[in-house]
Amino acid sequence: MSASHAPLWHSAAELAALALPGMPSTKKGVLDRARAAGWAAQTDARGEPLARKRAGRGGGWEYHADVLPPAAQRSLARRKPILAAAPAVPIAANDAVRAHDVRWAWFDGQSDTTKAEAGRRLKILQQVEALIAAGMKKTAAIGEITARWSVGASTLNGWFATIAGIPVASRLPYLAPAYKGGGKEAEVHPDLWQFITSDYLRLSKPGWEDCYRRAARQATKHGWEMPTAKTLWRRFERLVDPQVVTLRREGLDAVRQHLPPQQRTVAGLHALEVVNIDGHTCDVRVEWPDGRIGRPTMVAIQDVMSRKFLVWRHAPSEDTITARLCFADLFARYGIPYHLLSDNGRAFASKWLTGGAPTRFRFKVREDDPVGLLTSLGINIHFALPYRGQSKPIERGFRDFCGAIAKHPAFEGAYTGNSPLNKPDNYGEKAVPWETFIAVWNAGMAEHNARVGRRTEMAGGVDSFDEVFARSYAVAPIRKALPEQLRMALYTAEQVRAAGNSGAVKVLGNSYWSADLVALAGTKVVVRFDPDDAAQPVHVYDAAGRFVATADLWEATGFLDAEAAARRAKLEKNHRRKVKAAADAADLLSADQLAAMMPDYEDETTLPEPAVVAPVRTRGVVAAALKPLQQTASSAAPAAPDFLDSFLAGAERRLRIVE
Repeated sequence: MSASHAPLWHSAAELAALALPGMPSTKKGVLDRARAAGWAAQTDARGEPLARKRAGRGGGWEYHADVLPPAAQRSLARRKPILAAAPAVPIAANDAVRAHDVRWAWFDGQSDTTKAEAGRRLKILQQVEALIAAGMKKTAAIGEITARWSVGASTLNGWFATIAGIPVASRLPYLAPAYKGGGKEAEVHPDLWQFITSDYLRLSKPGWEDCYRRAARQATKHGWEMPTAKTLWRRFERLVDPQVVTLRREGLDAVRQHLPPQQRTVAGLHALEVVNIDGHTCDVRVEWPDGRIGRPTMVAIQDVMSRKFLVWRHAPSEDTITARLCFADLFARYGIPYHLLSDNGRAFASKWLTGGAPTRFRFKVREDDPVGLLTSLGINIHFALPYRGQSKPIERGFRDFCGAIAKHPAFEGAYTGNSPLNKPDNYGEKAVPWETFIAVWNAGMAEHNARVGRRTEMAGGVDSFDEVFARSYAVAPIRKALPEQLRMALYTAEQVRAAGNSGAVKVLGNSYWSADLVALAGTKVVVRFDPDDAAQPVHVYDAAGRFVATADLWEATGFLDAEAAARRAKLEKNHRRKVKAAADAADLLSADQLAAMMPDYEDETTLPEPAVVAPVRTRGVVAAALKPLQQTASSAAPAAPDFLDSFLAGAERRLRIVE
């Protein structure tokens, strides 16, 4: 069938043979697609069905081109465009309307040059028709226009033949030049096509020329006809969906990048309702107070609604201790947020912070794990997807710091660049003292929050982050932190077992004890402590999370330390006094009081008579051995008074020595 008579209706076998992009290449696959997509029930805008019974031998169904995916429709229009020549076979009215629609769809996919040429031709024909409408003969009008536009009369007559019977509103796409390639399309063996496309569509991203050379060796081996590399490439561009190329050569994440970014509004939030925490490695070489040199890491918490950075701390690396101290600063200065957006990093998803959260997905979860700080305060934790900076608004602020703060004049020579491949020429020239770094960085953070004209949703290109936050904070329902909650935030939680006898607890290699811990001896307890200062007392909670006592450091003392011995004696004395007071408070009865409450006892004991008396019989060596013993016992019985007299006399002498 010629291109000028390209059909609008196709059977399943015809669609499979066309090998359209996004379509199966087998008849069964097309039929499965038709059933899955419900082609038989689809209609156009006028309610006309897009599937019909196929006339002729064999029967079956045929489908209109409108049911095909957009990529397949474009490919079909490019390969079989409806040319200017009018169809030789009359078509029904509805089919004529669909033909015009398909022609417009084809025209929409053409280049600006083709569209401009169609407009030029339409303008020429409109001028001819204007002269004819003024009373000029058609031949004379064509002659007049050919001289003006330098176009032949036969060409004009051909254009008029092209739009014969076409509505005026649909003439433009029919006048567009439909260029056809010369010759027949090269035949490509299916196995050859499968080999070269499979080779090219790999994540290692091989070059087309390399794939072509490997395919040529396979063609020689199997006797396949091998078209040129350019021919195969044009076929590849025509048949393979660009999205498939992206998926196979770049991966799923690259496919996601082709989607527009998700638009999330914060208009329904208030200040301190949702906060975001993350870490950022500063692009500055800093000399720490102990002489170490490195790039500090900032852990910061940002308010999502206003985009204001609320608190931040610096440390040698991103760790849980720094994150915990940031939360302590947040609770003390502003209050407790309702929601937290965080990544799944080890510093932010540790048990000390998020223990008990059902979606933590890091570390082994045990039923007896201590409840994390954030979980215990009722903060809903939301973990962002890994390696997805768009999910965390705080990343946008970090990008500003790379230029506005890290490149401050005070850091000249200490700036490291934002990647190993982007180092300045003076890299490593100096390291900024820790005090200077903190002063400059904190000033830069304050300026970042106070800068007006922010183009965020809530600032509207006018206000600063500070102003947006303050305006909402003044009317928002803020949850203020109690002293007990601040104590939980300031101290790290660790589960240990109290000593079996004294109840002392051991953390960070030190022992801590309080008299109130004796009741918890041998049980598991939760100890909250400051890992930065082991000399400070620790706070002990039972397994249910109830506060028990504050335990002081139990220090080791010198063997002959008299002062330590005196402190120990005083401690023991106080401990005895405390225990005695507790015993007195229990209001216990004395032994005499208990005896007075007991019934009187008489020294008359009546033993019941046994119903059966069993004789004891001894035999052999056992009996012989028992007889001398019985005899000795019987013979020694009369000497008992003499023995008692001698014992009492000796005791009396010993008592005199003591006196």
